[in-house]
Amino acid sequence: MRRETMTSLPPPRFGATIVPGGVGFALWSETAEAAWVSIFDADGEAEVDRVSLERGPADIFQAIVPGIGEGTRYGFRTDGPYDPAAGRWFDPSKLLTDPYAVAIDRPYAYDPRLAAPRSAALDTAPLMPKAIVTALPAPLPHRAPLFAPGGLVYEVNVRGFTKLHPAIPEAERGTIGALGRPEIIDHLRRIGVSAIELMPITAWIDERHLGPLGLANSWGYNPVGYMALDPRLAPGGLAELRDAVTRLHDAGIAVLLDVVFNHSGESDAQGPTLSLRGIDNHAYFRTFHDEPGTLANDSGCGNTLDCDHPATRRLVLDAMRHFVEQAGVDGFRFDLAPILGRARDGFEPDAALFRELRRDPVLSDRIMIAEPWDIGPGGYQLGNFREPFLEWNDRYRDDVRRFWRGDPHSVGDLATRLAGSSDIFGRHGRIHSRSVNFVAAHDGFSLADVTAYAAKHNEANGERNRDGHNDNYSWNNGVEGPTDDAGINAARRRDIRALLATLFASRGTIMITAGDEFGRSQQGNNNAYAQDNPISWLHWAGRDTDLEAYVAGLAAIRAAHPVLSDPVLLGGADVDWTTFDGRVFEDEDWHDPKTAAVVMLLHLPEQPDRVAVAFNRTDGAIELTLAAKPGHHWHRVDSDQAKLIIGPRSVGYLIEKKGLS
Repeated sequence: MRRETMTSLPPPRFGATIVPGGVGFALWSETAEAAWVSIFDADGEAEVDRVSLERGPADIFQAIVPGIGEGTRYGFRTDGPYDPAAGRWFDPSKLLTDPYAVAIDRPYAYDPRLAAPRSAALDTAPLMPKAIVTALPAPLPHRAPLFAPGGLVYEVNVRGFTKLHPAIPEAERGTIGALGRPEIIDHLRRIGVSAIELMPITAWIDERHLGPLGLANSWGYNPVGYMALDPRLAPGGLAELRDAVTRLHDAGIAVLLDVVFNHSGESDAQGPTLSLRGIDNHAYFRTFHDEPGTLANDSGCGNTLDCDHPATRRLVLDAMRHFVEQAGVDGFRFDLAPILGRARDGFEPDAALFRELRRDPVLSDRIMIAEPWDIGPGGYQLGNFREPFLEWNDRYRDDVRRFWRGDPHSVGDLATRLAGSSDIFGRHGRIHSRSVNFVAAHDGFSLADVTAYAAKHNEANGERNRDGHNDNYSWNNGVEGPTDDAGINAARRRDIRALLATLFASRGTIMITAGDEFGRSQQGNNNAYAQDNPISWLHWAGRDTDLEAYVAGLAAIRAAHPVLSDPVLLGGADVDWTTFDGRVFEDEDWHDPKTAAVVMLLHLPEQPDRVAVAFNRTDGAIELTLAAKPGHHWHRVDSDQAKLIIGPRSVGYLIEKKGLS
């Protein structure tokens, strides 16, 4: 079964590379004592060959296997000490996915046998996907990202986004390919999307507790590989992603990938051995210095990638380059991003991986968005990432919700968030906001549920409603969940519009999650990662088209008035905060716990027309009085009404125009 190999040569890349006469395989491991590549038949079922890899310089195991080529199914095996208590997991009976694989032949399926001890001598090949030898095309020409800070990011769960879309052919529903359909692109353009952000699309495995509950992971935040696309999302492989990106680019829409470089689906010590754990556990995962067999769990998922190790940094950067060069993506959103900068003494804003990103010729100009928290020590790092990173701003989410919920002492925080969050991003003399403003995201309540549920309802997740956040700053307008009460439903629609109008009036980048523009609900579930079913799928046929049209109108206003989206932090000379009768806010207004209305009056010197946005949280309509410059008048741009009356619990956009009213 062990054929002779051709002379080993330095690999052009790790993984599998087609070379004259065969395929070159290369695997890095500092601690493995032996390694093999297993070759499988065309169906990926029977192992037809096992070839020893020769250890060479820099701890690279490699060999060139003759007589095989593109489409060959393969996996790696390693041997060395097996001592989980010391963090050693070598077991040649475990088939390991190539961390540099760019395609696999089937999705991962959790099976307890994948975690069997070495003493069981259980060959896991029948339980594992096989990597596919793939001939990569020449890299795409490098082009600048289409997205610039200040635009609208549209967060998409690929599987749930088109699963129920009536205009998408059934075979394409829930796939990356569907994103390039004209029906989808027309919708994105109508609501002003600047960039579509795809929740994880690389192959993942279900958490081991989900199967017995009859549930499945539908978000993808449990990766096994960082380059191979999940076959459920991309049956057409890398070409499908490249084609979708091209179609979106042709429509002027950038593509960002949500990437999970913080942990592996191999989980904790009771988890399966699938790839990195069996290749070099100590290199790829953080452990405690005095307990080398104990995995750090800064991710909350059982393990934590060690992004301070050169091998891990290379894997992360190579994966990012792969998607830029092979698919043309414009940037990345990093899940639990502090882990990328974790070193021995905690988070470092100038960690090695960040330095390498900034000087990388392929990656240095990409859009980078950090989720600036993890659950490890010192894990909350909002505002501490350096340029070019933008950052998800949960303070924005919470403060805007608090204002519209009716919390006292919330108007000052609202103003700070509208102006770009200078308290977070204006330190050390910085003048640009790096905030990604949002009022709802995949993680938490949907936007509609913020106004319909005062508490989470995660019973369907099978964890007795213990999972998910408890502090949601939400309200139900009088009844918890669905109701036939017309007044309550009208109040909810009003509040949703107020939240969206606030978002579109905010300085910096803004983000909405797919479906929030037309009222999607998750039935009060604020942690729907395990609901691969109609709870998380978008119901296109039943969408609120009036709300969708309202969002399109907000997008048009924001596009027509760049003063609203400019990421430069608003300073005292650029904005006045006034009462509805035109008086500039004083200290007592800011500190009055009952203050529930404010006007943001923008008058930047380079803007020909002044813009005002009025926020009325009271239960009654308020007529607005704004002094106009001589020969000018104020005009409501989001309404046809002549009088400047802002309805109860609503937001009004106004512009100062030359001429008579």
